[in-house]
Amino acid sequence: MLAFLFPGQGAQVPGMLHQMPDHCKITATFEEARQVLGQDIFKLDTEQALSSTVAVQLALLISAVASTRALQAEGIKFDLVAGLSVGAFAAAVAAEALTFKDALPLVKLRAELMEKAYPCGYGLSVVVGLNEQQLSKILSEISKPEAPVFLANLNAPTQIVIAGSDAGMNAVLDRAKIEGARTAKRLEVSVPSHCALLKPVADELTRWMSKIEMKTPNATYVSNRRARALRDPEGIREDLATNIQYAVRWHDAVTVAYERGIRLFIELPPGRTLTDLVTAAFPDARSVAFEQMRIDSLVKLIKRFAASTEL
Repeated sequence: MLAFLFPGQGAQVPGMLHQMPDHCKITATFEEARQVLGQDIFKLDTEQALSSTVAVQLALLISAVASTRALQAEGIKFDLVAGLSVGAFAAAVAAEALTFKDALPLVKLRAELMEKAYPCGYGLSVVVGLNEQQLSKILSEISKPEAPVFLANLNAPTQIVIAGSDAGMNAVLDRAKIEGARTAKRLEVSVPSHCALLKPVADELTRWMSKIEMKTPNATYVSNRRARALRDPEGIREDLATNIQYAVRWHDAVTVAYERGIRLFIELPPGRTLTDLVTAAFPDARSVAFEQMRIDSLVKLIKRFAASTEL
């Protein structure tokens, strides 16, 4: 069984749209995005543009959907989709629960609201080497109303992102190092994503998404918020609208996929972070990043894998 994984903010690189393979479906997706957004999408992936959350999230959505469509045009069918943070929107589009036309303005709105919510003094940090229980204990002792800090992304059992105020995060990072963390550092993200601070953003997105038509997905969609397999359009709507105010349980989401029989994971561009996380968590599964291979070679690999598992 095959799963498509869609990366979130942090995976972006300058030139990511310009570097996409030459494929008719990719070209067509770029043109659709240009028409819907009313702007030159190739201005989204410059180094300067990617300093904006809006450009980053739009570029991630466009690249992921374009590459998905290219693989589908080559006869590839997937059984499950999962996206990290904004990647969930690409996952929903891939599963046809949400149209690309609707996803583009929604992601743009989401990013604009995020940028406006906390323009300075907040952000994200990563701690490697402590588990959820250890880090939660530190957070409970340090987080204060005037300097809040929360769990944000549980990427692996001992790789966790925290979100909050500069003061709160700095105190947690100092304490984490004392407690034995191998890595404890700030990330170049200025928005405290996936925590209670962004509830107003989630509330606004919920209002907007109530007007959007959602359909039953053609593949299993694994949620960010609860790491549950969903087939209900309303459950997917809620996950997309509200995941920004809750921690992303990514390791649990990938575990759900593995437990449902997924043994081949394809990470859509850009990047290979999700590929590395799967490889570390499930050594007997195969995980490949789209950008590692030519499209024709990747298609052959997927088809060979499908044939071998049917024997």
